[in-house]
Amino acid sequence: MAISFVSTNQAPAAIGPYSQAARAGSFLYASGQIPLRPDGTLVEGDIVAQAHQVFANIKGVLAEAGLTLSDVVKATVFIKDMNEFARLNEVYGEYFGDHKPARSTVEVARLPRDVQVEIEVIAYFGE
Repeated sequence: MAISFVSTNQAPAAIGPYSQAARAGSFLYASGQIPLRPDGTLVEGDIVAQAHQVFANIKGVLAEAGLTLSDVVKATVFIKDMNEFARLNEVYGEYFGDHKPARSTVEVARLPRDVQVEIEVIAYFGE
């Protein structure tokens, strides 16, 4: 099985030795997205504003691979403060709607650039 990598200017460039996403077979493994704009500037503000940018980045990476949020089968959410879970969940629901991929949510001590949220996804290309 060949592995290919996804790169787009619709999401911030990787800030380390990794790719924005990797395709292996029928699956796309997208790296965690934080609330950086595609130009690399940080979205300040509350978790709602940051989550909207995270989803914009995820959508950009998925689109480059020919996928949408409807193709996501698993999301992993890293949140700095679990007390913000309900607010994050509202934004999450806006993007996924009736599509309900599997999800894990983990509170962490610190995230890159001291952001409040990071989300990574796995998407399926289909048969």
